[in-house]
Amino acid sequence: MAQKEKLLTLAIETSCDETSAAVTENGRDVLSNIISSQIETHKDYGGVVPEIASRHHLRDINRVVDKALEEAGKTMDDMDMIGVTYGPGLVGALLIGLATAKAYALAKDIPLVGVNHMHGHICANYIEHRDLAPPFTAIIVSGGHTDLAEVTGYNSCRILGCTRDDAIGEAYDKVARVLGLGYPGGPAIDELAKKADPERIKFKRVFLEKGSKDFSFSGIKTAVLNYMNTERQVGREPDVAHVAAGFQEAVLDVIVTKSVETALERKDKKLVMAGGVAANSRLREMLKKKCEDEGIKLYYPSPVLCTDNGAMIGCAAYYKYITEGPDGLDLDGVSGLSL
Repeated sequence: MAQKEKLLTLAIETSCDETSAAVTENGRDVLSNIISSQIETHKDYGGVVPEIASRHHLRDINRVVDKALEEAGKTMDDMDMIGVTYGPGLVGALLIGLATAKAYALAKDIPLVGVNHMHGHICANYIEHRDLAPPFTAIIVSGGHTDLAEVTGYNSCRILGCTRDDAIGEAYDKVARVLGLGYPGGPAIDELAKKADPERIKFKRVFLEKGSKDFSFSGIKTAVLNYMNTERQVGREPDVAHVAAGFQEAVLDVIVTKSVETALERKDKKLVMAGGVAANSRLREMLKKKCEDEGIKLYYPSPVLCTDNGAMIGCAAYYKYITEGPDGLDLDGVSGLSL
């Protein structure tokens, strides 16, 4: 497929509660990356309310796109394609982004490229690390996903293991609710755990059956709740910081162990971490040490690229376009899309 020396992409991301648009050049060069977060809106509800998220996307999407173009110093006439998340995610939220992307693609007669949100998270590392290239093992950790994957090409990967129940980010949010820490739970637990001893209160590590690359985090939420209730029944007020640290250590121990073991089994010398929970300071610390001990190079993006953002979608759209070409305007949202 013949292509220009420089391909400019307007990328749109609306899979959950961030409305984001970015302009990227040849995938890895980010000219702008605008993110409008809804965290403050959803705090009162203890989690994302799908209908409210969709309304906020509808209200904000055009303003965010305009700001992304302005910051990049470009106009829609300069764009060579539109990249957009089409799944997985909240179906109403996805449809706002898709409708916007289709309108621009049709009006400007430029290609539309649908992006898998999880592939986008992996691609965030290509933006941050210019030396990174497939193949490698990837661990994707977020509010909705905990996936181990083998990445064999810029646009090809396969799931090796995933969560059987709660995703890691979901477990953080549920435990934070039990501990009275509010939403979102991940940053709150990570910060509080720094003030405590992770060995003071130990929770069971769930590795599942031998050889399994899957994860299970629903049980530890119950274990934390039972611990809190038991302590109060005997007249002791639990030390929330120690509980948070013990919980975090237990779930991250499983993530780190399975990720590194999988990379070693595949004889990969590169391990890539992606997703919102990849911003967790303790996870970075634990995984970095384990990788150094095993001679594996660890890659992860800066915190802003760990969140849902348009730049990662622009990167993924570029690699999909040059290998597979564009999608049709009949592209639909797929809330349960897998890698």
